[in-house]
Amino acid sequence: MIRKIIQIDADKCNGCGVCAEACHEGAIGMVDGKATLLRDDYCDGLGDCLPVCPTGAIAFVEREALEYNEAEVRSNMETKKAENLPCGCPGTNAKAIVRNTAPTAEAKQTVGAAVSRLNQWPVQIKLVPVNAPYFDGAKLLVAADCAAYAYANFHEDFIRGKIALIGCPKLDEGDYAEKLTEILSRNNIKSIAVVRMEVPCCGGIENAVMRALQNCGKMIPWQVVTISTDGQVLA
Repeated sequence: MIRKIIQIDADKCNGCGVCAEACHEGAIGMVDGKATLLRDDYCDGLGDCLPVCPTGAIAFVEREALEYNEAEVRSNMETKKAENLPCGCPGTNAKAIVRNTAPTAEAKQTVGAAVSRLNQWPVQIKLVPVNAPYFDGAKLLVAADCAAYAYANFHEDFIRGKIALIGCPKLDEGDYAEKLTEILSRNNIKSIAVVRMEVPCCGGIENAVMRALQNCGKMIPWQVVTISTDGQVLA
């Protein structure tokens, strides 16, 4: 049938993933770092994704397309809801964070003003959905939560340009390796940076990443940075 449906200009798409988050029906996903219309029958033609696109990459067209499948969409939405709310808390909803990289007037007037470089929510390894759209084409930062307190310039030197996952292998229950294996297996991860503290128990987060890399069967470049308790880079 001929009907109104969205069209995404890949050349204009900057890969922020906000449209995929706004599309509650699941019609849009991230493929090779670009927003892509995954299924015609999931697109209702209402365009919730249009106003959130920062680059104007999404437009309406009329073309031959499958009829909107409301029943299938409802089923898909229920599945996504279950995956995105692992503890039943709305604060665990996966979302990308789009930032204006240009300094604000206030920042220009403040010498050394700090800027958050966090690109997504949630950040806790136990809470993040394994299929979050911001994982596609991502550079991962897997960090011990204490590292951000010990190292003063953590956002600029480590979080910037990465998807951040944090945890504490001593205090959190269970093992991160299984969750990290799922993330690596189901997404196109470009690289992994591990930031840990010098204390022995923090080796658990490094070991979890190492085992996840072995289990996923992919060759993904990774590196480990160790921070001392007084906030210095040791290796």
